[in-house]
Amino acid sequence: MDDSKTPSASVSVTTGGLKDESDVLDAQTPAAQATDKETYSPAHESQPEHQHERLSSAARDPEAQVPASGQDQSPDAPEASRSKLENFLIIISLCLALFLAALDATIVTTAIPTISAHFNSSLGYIWVGSGYLLGNAAFVPMWGKISDIFGRKGVLLGAGVVFWVGSLLCGLSTSMGMLIGSRVIQGIGGGGLIVLPNICISDLFSMRNRGMYFGILGMVWAVSSSLGPILGGVFTSKVSWRWCFYINLPISGVALITLFFILKLHNPRTPLKQGLAAIDWIGSVLIIGGTVMFLLGLEFGGVSYPWQSPTVLCLLIFGVVTVGIFLIHEAKFAKYPVTPLRLFVHRNSVAAYSLAFCHAFAFMGSNYWLPLYFQAILKATPIMSGVYILPFVVSLSLVSGGVGVMVKKTGKYKLPICASLLTMVLGYGLFIDLGPRVNWAKIILFQIVAGIGVGPNFQVPLIALQTNVEPRDIGAATSCFAFLRQIGTSTSVVVGGVIFNNEMQKQQAMLQKELGPELADLFSGSKATGNVNLVASLEGHEGDVARGAYWMSMRTMFIVYTCFTALGFLVSLFLVQVNLQKDHKEFKTGLQNLKSNKENSTTQGAEKA
Repeated sequence: MDDSKTPSASVSVTTGGLKDESDVLDAQTPAAQATDKETYSPAHESQPEHQHERLSSAARDPEAQVPASGQDQSPDAPEASRSKLENFLIIISLCLALFLAALDATIVTTAIPTISAHFNSSLGYIWVGSGYLLGNAAFVPMWGKISDIFGRKGVLLGAGVVFWVGSLLCGLSTSMGMLIGSRVIQGIGGGGLIVLPNICISDLFSMRNRGMYFGILGMVWAVSSSLGPILGGVFTSKVSWRWCFYINLPISGVALITLFFILKLHNPRTPLKQGLAAIDWIGSVLIIGGTVMFLLGLEFGGVSYPWQSPTVLCLLIFGVVTVGIFLIHEAKFAKYPVTPLRLFVHRNSVAAYSLAFCHAFAFMGSNYWLPLYFQAILKATPIMSGVYILPFVVSLSLVSGGVGVMVKKTGKYKLPICASLLTMVLGYGLFIDLGPRVNWAKIILFQIVAGIGVGPNFQVPLIALQTNVEPRDIGAATSCFAFLRQIGTSTSVVVGGVIFNNEMQKQQAMLQKELGPELADLFSGSKATGNVNLVASLEGHEGDVARGAYWMSMRTMFIVYTCFTALGFLVSLFLVQVNLQKDHKEFKTGLQNLKSNKENSTTQGAEKA
């Protein structure tokens, strides 16, 4: 039998019959050559020439065990060895961990005034929220690589413990400094809880099946981010602001205990000393430092310092330069890079990363500024503004889960990504027409349309990314995806705020004429967002003028966010559809496997040369 005529047998043996982890070697995946009709298997594409000969020999062997399509009879396949109850408990626990990590990014927004008053410190207005986001975003890239070295389960539990300890310290804080420091610790652990559930699902399920579970995680992310302000307001007004943090203790504790006993993933048992030595510490320090400087520049700009001040400019410039040095280090010097640059060479990968940023940028824009619109225009309280955004939250949650099921059944991801992004453009475009007067039909309908567009793109682009990533790079690629989402989230609020403040400043002449200099000054520049309650309290002509000015500023913001959704749609057109495999073999983590992959890559590079 001619070897070239048995590709399906070779693929089946690759995914189902090889037991030795050294058989899963890595090389550059030819994603750019993928077509809409081809079936892609990263493990298959990564075989060097001598392994193809071995696989072809196995295919000629009549005694070779070749699993049927859609099945995986390898003892290493975790899907075949778990019951439905185990799968359910694992998914629920991962969802709880992600829910809490995403919740803590927004739960303090309605509690910050009370917290600042309790400690008699204005620092809380900036750092109680920002401390968590800084720790979260800065450490996200590291978690994936650490899990490659020490194994997924142990690192996930470790991140959960860090988050649990940080939450406890936040609740017990006796000063603003202690609270801010505890929020940073909580954010570091939260970064792991955001990215590692996705990585674990990638290890647990086949490419075809993980689409549904990614959809569920996307739904959880959206719900928790939107419910945060409501829960924070309830805890602050009914119990104590400390319960914004205490609530994490029992829920995360149950999730971690369940995962400890139920989650079964490969444990490489990497020696601690060797594992720590293998971590790319220089790269880690560079990406953490660059991220922190850049985000600090965004936080300080227009709030603590003018945008053109040396402090802000230095932070932004040196932050970007440090990230550039990080990329050079990763490309030239890192033995086991945190973010291998081969992650950015494929068409689907670049498109997926771009979608992660654009989607997060637009979603955070609506999630942050719609409640402000409700408070200023509808005169809603902070808690009720969270209730008014429920049409957006419910629609995106239902669609996120539904599209995940569809991806599992059809194996198609490009169509739902493109269609939902086009719907997202329509929904955000409709926001431009909300207007300064209450129109409940518009408010509800426009949110539903936007939610339908937003929902699928929390996690489905991650499927497109993983089709072109080697098994050894799943952790790093998923971490990079989450990192760009965090950067998109952080920059969105700042960019929106700059636009809003500038537009309010442009209207100062009109406001001074209609409201008088003293009242108009309260709505100038950065003062405008802090006086939203004043806008809601104004009646008659003054109220109409102030709300009209607020709306015109928000309208400009929504135009910018609509442009980002349109950019995301254009990027999605460059995605390549690849049929998703039903077969699955768990990738073996550990330092020994990283060394083996590196040696194989070096050998293959020498052979090609």
